[in-house]
Amino acid sequence: MYKLQAPPLLFESSRPGRATSYLPASDVPARPLEDLIPAQHLGGEAPPLPELSELDVVRHYTNLSTLNMAIDSNFYPLGSCTMKYNPRRNERLAAFPGLGAQHPYQDESTLQGLLAILYDLQQILAEIGGLDAVSLQPAAGAQGELTALLVAAAFFRDRSEARTKVLIPDSAHGTNPASAQLAGFETVTIKSDARGLVDLNDFKAKLDDQAAVFMITNPNTVGIFDPQVSEIAEMLHARGALLYLDGANMNAILGAVRPGDMGADLMHYNPHKTFSGPHGGGGPGAGPIAVRKDLAPYLPTPLVAKSEDGTYRLDFDRPKTIGRVRSFFGNTGVLFRAYCYIRSQGPEGLKRISEHAVLNANYLMALVRDTLPVPFGETCMHEFVASARGLARERGVRAMDIGKRLIDHNIHAPTVYFPLIVPEALMIEPTETESRETLEKFAEVLISIAKDDPQTLHDSPVSTPISRPDEVKAAKVPILRWTPSEVSSPEK
Repeated sequence: MYKLQAPPLLFESSRPGRATSYLPASDVPARPLEDLIPAQHLGGEAPPLPELSELDVVRHYTNLSTLNMAIDSNFYPLGSCTMKYNPRRNERLAAFPGLGAQHPYQDESTLQGLLAILYDLQQILAEIGGLDAVSLQPAAGAQGELTALLVAAAFFRDRSEARTKVLIPDSAHGTNPASAQLAGFETVTIKSDARGLVDLNDFKAKLDDQAAVFMITNPNTVGIFDPQVSEIAEMLHARGALLYLDGANMNAILGAVRPGDMGADLMHYNPHKTFSGPHGGGGPGAGPIAVRKDLAPYLPTPLVAKSEDGTYRLDFDRPKTIGRVRSFFGNTGVLFRAYCYIRSQGPEGLKRISEHAVLNANYLMALVRDTLPVPFGETCMHEFVASARGLARERGVRAMDIGKRLIDHNIHAPTVYFPLIVPEALMIEPTETESRETLEKFAEVLISIAKDDPQTLHDSPVSTPISRPDEVKAAKVPILRWTPSEVSSPEK
């Protein structure tokens, strides 16, 4: 298979005297730099920036872009992360000057359109979740978790209850225990049973009067809806504790069931997963939270409120608030995209999205489970977790090998080695936006990879400039700048 060559860096392509434009000589008399810039800010020579023609620069960045996996060009069966297509119309709408060019320091009277949309979104998210109040302020799903737990902590503190524990299933996202620790709680792990659901015996044994919150993802991370959730909620509420719903997998139950109706007291949404906001790249995100009425006084300020005269305002008059968790009132660009998505789909459209997500996942699971067994569930929700344990034992082929080999087939890898309760896990989520043909092609590729020569798989990917970097070293000892004395190599 043809192996791509890593393109040279701009510094390495630089040639003295080349430029992207050649300007006529200035007709303004030259003045010493010292007259324009204070002397203390002048030091040494100008940095040696690369010199290239405009065409060389364009080709450099275009070629770099072709090395990326992207939802526009590749199938992304990335379990839990829900990498689905982002409609372009949402991008255009969010860029309207009346939305994208607003400044948060403007007077509220000049932000009425923006505030109207945010207010409407608050009401919509409350309705979808079956809860009473929403804060749009958190900047990511994980920050939504933390914010909700801080709200819970304030709630119990206000009631003079010193609750110290947060109960978390062993299949939970890693952000759950991290958020609990940051919020000042001790974490207690609840085991999964043989079905991949919450082990009720272990839950009952560890539920005591020190428990503040139980964090559950439902459907859970092995792609199964836990039907015990209402029973769990009743046991929690009998002890005075709260049920938190990690909304990571809301895209499987939109329009079918609401977290509040199954006993949840708090939850967060991931707009980038459920409502098609941009995902990845470390850019701005959003993690709105929804809560029951008795928890609403503790939400971060400001909330968007509607006055009696029909105008909108930012409500800071909330004495019991936990305060801000980020600047201003949320990442509005991401929230706009979610709003556009929800309004364009409507209630029936949202329900149809979940139905198609579940259908696609079950169809794909049926195609591959004879090759990659699925330990939990005869059926699944929006995703399933297959295991390469048999291949690892019989042929020395691990989940990572399969993921790396998929790159040679222009397919992004599934999530591997998570959740931890499945050995050699491959967490696969096709999303509702993929066609039957794409799913069948992916299944065909997976089955062929399982039959590939093990050494070929260990060496994969072979079509990329860099095959298998030392990921631990790259994380611990990153090289963040280039100098001429360094020798560029794939190992670095």
